[in-house]
Amino acid sequence: MEQRRTDLALEARELWQERAGETSQLEGVEARTGEREGFLSETVHILDERGEQALGKPAGTYVTLTMDGLQRREEDAFGRGARAVAGVLRELMGPEGEKGGTLVVGLGNRAITPDAVGPKVHEHTLVTRHLVEGVPEHFGSFRPVASLAAGVLGTTGMESGELVQAVCRSLKPAWVIAVDALASRSLERLCRTVQISDTGIVPGSGVGNHRFALDEKTLGVPVLAVGVPTVVYGATLAADLLGRDDLPPLGRGGELLVTPKDIDSQVGDLSKVIAYGINLALQPGLEMKDLDLLLS
Repeated sequence: MEQRRTDLALEARELWQERAGETSQLEGVEARTGEREGFLSETVHILDERGEQALGKPAGTYVTLTMDGLQRREEDAFGRGARAVAGVLRELMGPEGEKGGTLVVGLGNRAITPDAVGPKVHEHTLVTRHLVEGVPEHFGSFRPVASLAAGVLGTTGMESGELVQAVCRSLKPAWVIAVDALASRSLERLCRTVQISDTGIVPGSGVGNHRFALDEKTLGVPVLAVGVPTVVYGATLAADLLGRDDLPPLGRGGELLVTPKDIDSQVGDLSKVIAYGINLALQPGLEMKDLDLLLS
């Protein structure tokens, strides 16, 4: 049984290559590496059903940004990270994404730190829909943006997907940007990478609690997904270390998850970078200093 689990398309491609061998050609998938705002940018395009079957992910574009400089507190790392996220979002939205209302959805459980990325992004999102509609003479140049922290089934009694679907029917946004925690196969990628895709997302996937999918098919509008890996499955870590996939289950009564000891500060830092990146992408007329003022 396959023990190595990951939500990152980049790592899924790595796993396929390891199993198939370096000389094998992965059909239906294209990959490229570049740089954005000084950070490593790795893009995986899943082109067709062959790529979907090989990597176990829907066709689309997956961009992974590695933000090592943020942890090292490099000069302007926060601003560069936010601009990098904004640049990827704008590219995925394309020219048609320059207008229309947007719903930002923070998925996850704010009471569990590794799963709190979405709710924390929600806290730093610049919401403007009420201002654009209520005071158009002052805010007419802003894109209308609404934000929702959808919560989890155990605290709301509702699937987050059902709640988002209902809000979309009411607001009729042109775009949805969903933010959630993910799982990685590598300890080195925890809270250091951001994956942005145009394929939607399944809430709870990072902590093994798969739910109602949020994508264009279920919501009726394009869905961009932003995710941060905050956990590694214990079985994945053991399988990587030992080079085996036939290991018995680790722990009793459920999955064992591994997360950094300073997860609180790391989730807080990356959540703010992502939120500011979303704000810059949706309000291109604003700069970092403007966001600091408006969100203070």
